[in-house]
Amino acid sequence: MRHFFLVLSVFALPVAAQDAPQLLFPVDCTLGETCFLQQFVDHDPGPAARDFACGPQSYDGHTGTDIRTVDMAGMAAGLVVRAAADGVVRAIRDGVPDGGTPTMAEGQGCGNGLVITHADGWETQYCHLMQGSISVAAGDSVSAGATLGLIGYSGRTEFPHLEFILRHEGRVVDPFAPSANGTCGTGEAALWATPLPHVPGEILSAGFAPDVPAFDAIKTGAADHGQIASGDPALVLWAYVHSARNGDLLRLRITNAQGAEIHAQDVMLERTQAQLFRATGRRTPATGWPPGLYIGEVTLIRDGTSRIDHHITRMVITP
Repeated sequence: MRHFFLVLSVFALPVAAQDAPQLLFPVDCTLGETCFLQQFVDHDPGPAARDFACGPQSYDGHTGTDIRTVDMAGMAAGLVVRAAADGVVRAIRDGVPDGGTPTMAEGQGCGNGLVITHADGWETQYCHLMQGSISVAAGDSVSAGATLGLIGYSGRTEFPHLEFILRHEGRVVDPFAPSANGTCGTGEAALWATPLPHVPGEILSAGFAPDVPAFDAIKTGAADHGQIASGDPALVLWAYVHSARNGDLLRLRITNAQGAEIHAQDVMLERTQAQLFRATGRRTPATGWPPGLYIGEVTLIRDGTSRIDHHITRMVITP
């Protein structure tokens, strides 16, 4: 059973899409709010990487679709992983600690997970589940939508997510572009029962703090302060982003309840990154900040004019 996580190809290969199952989305969540599509199957057969839409939302040899939580607090809330189609559980693995790549032992890249076999040579795999959450056993018959476990942080991963892998006769298939063969942007029909949007980058979260927060605090979900005191050291707005690209503009703006601008900054992003955060703000004046409601707006802009995402957060300053 130790080998059931191995795959036989490193990029998507063409299949007879008409024989493929119609896949239910495998996580019980709201896209763009409690979960996000971050990375996709690699369609480049060489050492580079590209996703099904010709973008950089992949990495070399990536074989699955990554469905992530906002942060560790989002994982702790419990996002249920569900079977994408009817089938039989072929194998499971549990007992891998949640803690990401540093806690991974050799051969445990998928972390806690399971494999389900389906009709006509199809197979789905579910990786990085929460330790102790798997609710099925090898040999169980499952229906589409059946509960399998919870999104976790086990195995080779830098953030909590489900890696959903689809294979046909042992070969990796991209459910967004099942007939692609080292190509992308074909516009072909996906295998999802309900069409899924492709968002090429999103603002995961944003919030206020009395100083620039540590990245670890943002990733755990502990960085946002619902209120700060008038005399705290600074008024800082931060934003947590996935799939940002070189040349993107992150616009951060703080206003009071009346709409008067307190602070604004445009931050040019100079690297394509899977996840990042940026923060901006002002030191507290000698008289302190006037108590009341403050509003933070964050906008991710691409190619100078295209608004990729927009996020609003609110915070109260107390006397």
